[in-house]
Amino acid sequence: VQLQASGGGLVQAGGSLRLSCVASGRTFYKMGWFRRAPGKEREFVASIIWNGGRTYYGDSVKDRFTISRDSAKNTAHLQMNNLKPEDTAVYYCASSSPFSTAVYDSWGQGTEVTVSS
Repeated sequence: VQLQASGGGLVQAGGSLRLSCVASGRTFYKMGWFRRAPGKEREFVASIIWNGGRTYYGDSVKDRFTISRDSAKNTAHLQMNNLKPEDTAVYYCASSSPFSTAVYDSWGQGTEVTVSS
């Protein structure tokens, strides 16, 4: 699967951004968003099971971020509201194969989000 992430940018604290990830190629089981802040480990943000739409969220973004999908366009969105400076990171989308659902084996190039205080 080829993944193309977009939508990052600079926003003030309390603002919103919407990230998108377009998938092409073979089918996949789920799509997730991860982020890596400078000097920190990669962190799980959210994921969505493509068939059925069940969603999961990291504790730090619950109630602020929403993951959704547009199956017709093979696109996942991450709506980020009430952004905080600690949300500053490079955000990556990733997908897992239907044959190995627990492993994210395809990754997008990342889109940078900067939240100013």
